[in-house]
Amino acid sequence: MTEPALYATLLRVCFGASAVTILSTLFITAPYGRHSRGGWGPMIGGTAGWLIMETPTVVVPTACFVLGRTPHGAVDVVFLLVWYAHYLHRTFVYPLRRTASAKPMPFVIALLGASFNVLNGYLNGRWLFAFGPLRDASWFLDPRFIVGIAVFAVGMAMNLHSDEILLHLRKPGERGYVIPRGGMFRWVTSPNYLGEIIEWAGFALLTWSPAALGFALYTAANIGPRAISHHRWYRETFADYPKERRALLPFVL
Repeated sequence: MTEPALYATLLRVCFGASAVTILSTLFITAPYGRHSRGGWGPMIGGTAGWLIMETPTVVVPTACFVLGRTPHGAVDVVFLLVWYAHYLHRTFVYPLRRTASAKPMPFVIALLGASFNVLNGYLNGRWLFAFGPLRDASWFLDPRFIVGIAVFAVGMAMNLHSDEILLHLRKPGERGYVIPRGGMFRWVTSPNYLGEIIEWAGFALLTWSPAALGFALYTAANIGPRAISHHRWYRETFADYPKERRALLPFVL
């Protein structure tokens, strides 16, 4: 099988995984973080597990860029930098800042996450830097790029601001869960997840890539139901949890 044929098959797998994921995560909440529980095999430290899970998101697209077509145009470089803007923070900065609150996770969850991230990094990296069209600088003036980069920036700002609120919930030495307040938490339980979904919708638009579209759909299928699980957990745990707050979409869901 040639690589383009293999790529096409894996891309179909990615789209199919979105359907399987949303059906499974509506009924089974991945056992890490506040939903951590036994019965999933050996456990690993939360920070180590996160690094195992997320490191391929940086390594694989970088390899695809280095081994891709030459020379790279300015658009290729911007695509990679936009990807890095999310994943350098998500992979290294965020987990190292939350070390004290990171709960152990099943090792199998870290491996499953890493496996998906290898696949997704390959699909996006090879499309952007080898199989997809080589776009010249006129792409920066295309409405798809302009709107897409704006949507990505809004989603990333929402994601980062929500993370800052979560990272500063507890006073030094304080343990246990606290109701997040402020920012988009006024309206939804998981604005960090909403921001991430918006980010990858913007990335799909600014790259106009089927691989990025598949990733955007998978992201919504994976963390959308998790936001619902978070919302249910908060309402069951805190009697004073704001009744007007929704799980993911303000005023709707």
